[in-house]
Amino acid sequence: MSALPHDLYCDEIIGRTDALRAAINGADLGATVPTCPDWTLRDLAVHVGGAHRWVSEIVRTRATEAVPFERAGESGPEGDDPAVFGAWLADGAAETAGLLRAAGPGQKVWTWGWEHSTGFWARRMAHETIVHQADAALTTGAGYEVAPELAADTIDEWLEIVAFARSSGFDEDAGLTGAGRSIHLHATDVPDAEWLIELGADGFSWRRAHEKATVSLRGPLTDVMLVFNRRLATDSGRVEVLGDSELLDLWLERATFG
Repeated sequence: MSALPHDLYCDEIIGRTDALRAAINGADLGATVPTCPDWTLRDLAVHVGGAHRWVSEIVRTRATEAVPFERAGESGPEGDDPAVFGAWLADGAAETAGLLRAAGPGQKVWTWGWEHSTGFWARRMAHETIVHQADAALTTGAGYEVAPELAADTIDEWLEIVAFARSSGFDEDAGLTGAGRSIHLHATDVPDAEWLIELGADGFSWRRAHEKATVSLRGPLTDVMLVFNRRLATDSGRVEVLGDSELLDLWLERATFG
C-alpha cells in the first residue's frame, strides 16, 4: 500500500511538473543531462510528458493488460518553443493527476509492478517526476527541494522496485548478495529517516532501522535520496560515506530495474 495520501501524490505530479517546467524554461533543450547522459533536456521532458500520457491511457481505459508505452503516441511538440513545450508538459500532468484523483487509489488497472491499482500509478508518477525534476535542476542549476516525507517515500519506493525487479527475474545477476554485508542510509536532518539494507545469500532485505553496517551513507535526506537514485555523486561533498565504499558503489551500479 502507498505510504502517503493518494491526493498528495496527485498534487505532486502537477507541482513537480511545474518545477521541471521552470527549470528548463529558457534553457538550451539540446543540452546533455549529466545524470542521464544519453538524454538531452528535450529528451528528458518528452520522457516525463510521455510517461504521464501513458499512465493516463492506462487509467482512462481501465486497462487490465500491458499497454505499450508507444500507444501514448507522444513525441513532444514540434520545435523547442519554451511556452509550447511548457504547456504540453502541464497538460499531460494535469490530465494524469485528474484521472488518478477521480479514480481514487483502489481502482484495479494493469501495472508492471507488485500492486495492480491506480494507487500504484499515483505514487510511481509522483516519484518519477520528483527524480526527473532533479535531473532538470542539476542540468540547469535550478534550485531543488523535496518535502521530507516525499524524499523518504522515494527511497522506500526505490527499494521496493529493486526488490521486485530481482524477485521477478529482471536482475537475477545483479550481484546484490553476500551474507554479512549491509548498507545503512542515515539522514542527518530528519528524525528516524534511516534504512538498513542487509545482503544475504539469496538477495537482500531492508527495513527502517539505525544499526551498524558495512557501509553508511550520511547526509541531508534530500541528498541521501539523490545519491541513492544515482542523481548525486558520493564524492559531491554533500554526503559522507563511512566504511566499505566499494559495497555502496556496487549497489549504486547494480541496483536497477531491467
